[in-house]
Amino acid sequence: MADLFPWRHQLSGTQMRADLIAGLTGAVIALPQGVAYALIAGMPPETGLYTAIIVAAIAALFGSSWQMISGPAAAVSMVIMSIVSGVAEPGSQAFVSTVITLTLLVGLIQFGLGLLRVGSLVNFISHTVIIGFTAGAAILIAASQIRYLLGIELDRGLNLFETLGALAGQWQQADWRPFVIGLVTLISAVALRRINRRLPHLLLALIAGSVVCQLLGGGTAGIEMVGTMPKSLPSPSLPSLTLSELDSLASGAFALALLGLIEAVSIARALAAQTHQSISGNREFVGQGLANSIGSFFGCFAGSGSFTRSGANLTSGARTPLAALINALIVALVLLLFPSFTHWLPLPAMAGAIMLIAWNLIDTHHIRQIVSASRSESLVLGATFSATLLVNPEFSIYVGVFLSIALYLRRTSRPSMIPVAPLQDSERRSLRNIHRYNLQECPQLKIIRIDGSMFFGCVDHIQRHLRTLSKQSEGPPRILIIGKGINFVDVSAFEMLIQEKQRIEAQGGALLFASFKGTVLDELRRAGLLTNSK
Repeated sequence: MADLFPWRHQLSGTQMRADLIAGLTGAVIALPQGVAYALIAGMPPETGLYTAIIVAAIAALFGSSWQMISGPAAAVSMVIMSIVSGVAEPGSQAFVSTVITLTLLVGLIQFGLGLLRVGSLVNFISHTVIIGFTAGAAILIAASQIRYLLGIELDRGLNLFETLGALAGQWQQADWRPFVIGLVTLISAVALRRINRRLPHLLLALIAGSVVCQLLGGGTAGIEMVGTMPKSLPSPSLPSLTLSELDSLASGAFALALLGLIEAVSIARALAAQTHQSISGNREFVGQGLANSIGSFFGCFAGSGSFTRSGANLTSGARTPLAALINALIVALVLLLFPSFTHWLPLPAMAGAIMLIAWNLIDTHHIRQIVSASRSESLVLGATFSATLLVNPEFSIYVGVFLSIALYLRRTSRPSMIPVAPLQDSERRSLRNIHRYNLQECPQLKIIRIDGSMFFGCVDHIQRHLRTLSKQSEGPPRILIIGKGINFVDVSAFEMLIQEKQRIEAQGGALLFASFKGTVLDELRRAGLLTNSK
C-alpha cells in the first residue's frame, strides 16, 4: 500500500487544507465542464458528471501525477462522437450503449499498454500532432454548437460541411433569442476571466445566460433546456461487447486510447516541470486504463487528463491526489443533493460556454512557433488539421502519427556528411566545415565528417556520397571518414563500408577512419575494416 499510494504518508494538516480548497475549486469548474463535454460526446448530461467522479478518482489513485485531474475532455469527447455516430444513431439508447463499450475497449488498450511497459511510446508521437488535431477538433466542436445558438433543428452526427450546408439551408428559421443567450454567456465568461482568472467564469457565465433565458421566456418560449438529471449515482452494469462491436470500434478505440494517453502524459509532465515530481509513463498508462475500464461499468464515457482542471488544481494549491478525490466527492454530492441545478440551464448558454472552450483549444502560440521554425513540422501540423476537418478525427490521429514518424525516419536516413579540412591559420590544425570557414581541401585526400547513426535506412545515402567523392578525387581516391558524430553502426552499414573499402582499394586508393568512438571502433575492428590497426 505504501508503494501504491506513497503520497498518503506525506499528508499533514496544512496539506489537507490545501487539497480541500483545491478540491472545492476544481468541483466548481468540473460541474459545467462535465455537462458541456457530455453534450459534445452526444451523451446525457449526467454521464459527464459520472465521468468527472469515477474516472477522476481512479486515475488520481493509480496514476503517477499528484496534481493532474482526469475526467471528461473536449478533444476526447469530440472523437467519441465521431467514432460512435458512424455505428449508432446519436441520441439513441444504442448510441449510449456503444459509447460505454468503446470506453471499455479504450481502457483495456491503455491498461494493456501499461502492463507491457511501453510508456515511452508517447515519446515517438510528435506534440505537433496533438496541436494540429485539437485545433481541428475545436472547429468541429464549435460548428456542432451553432444549431443551439440559432435554435435550428439538425440531425446529429453530421460532418463539418454537412452541418454548414444544413445551416445555410435553414438560415431563415433561426431564432434570435437563443443567439442572445449564447452571446451573453460567451461575453460574460470572457469578461470574468479577464477580471480575475481565479473566478469560476464558466459557472458564473452560465448563471448569467440562464437569467437572460428566463427574461426571454425560458422553456415556455421554446428555448431548449438541459433538463433535470437523475438524483442518483450510476449503478454497476456490464458493458456489452460482441464480435461485431469489437470489429467496428477497434480502430477508433486504439486511436482514442492513444489520444487520451498522449494528453494525460503531456499534462502530467507539464505539471511535473513545475512541481519537480517524478512521472512514470507506464503508471499513467495503467491509471488511465483502469479509470476508463472501471468507469465503463458505471455509465462513464472515455476521459483523459484535463488541461483546464489540472492547471486550476495546481494553482489552487493542490499537494496530493486527495484534491482530486475531494473534487470527485463534491461533484457526487451535488449530483445527489441538487440534481435540478441543470433544470434552468439553457442549451444555448451551454453552447456559448462550449464555444469558449473550443477557442481555448487552439494553441495559437505554438502553431505560430511551429510554422516559423520547421517546414516538416508544419507539414505534420497542416496534414493533421486538414484530416481532422476533411476526413474524421480518429483517422487524423493516425495521419499525424504516421507522417511524423515518416519524416523522422527520412531525417535519420540522411545523416549529415560534412566536408572538413584543417584550419590553415591554427597551430592545432583542427578540422572544420570547409564551407563555413572557407577552407581549402587537399586534392589528394577527401575528408568528411558523418553526423548521425549508420543503419540500414541510410546506407544508400552514404554509399552514393562516397562514390561521388571517389569521382571527384584527383588520381586514386583517398577518403577519410571522421566518426566522432557516429553513435551506432549496424550490419548493413558494415557491409556497405566493406564493399566501398574493397572498391576504392581496387582503384589504388584507400578508405580511412578516424576519431570513432570506442564502442564503434571495436565493432569496426571486429567487422574487419581495421585489420591493419593496432
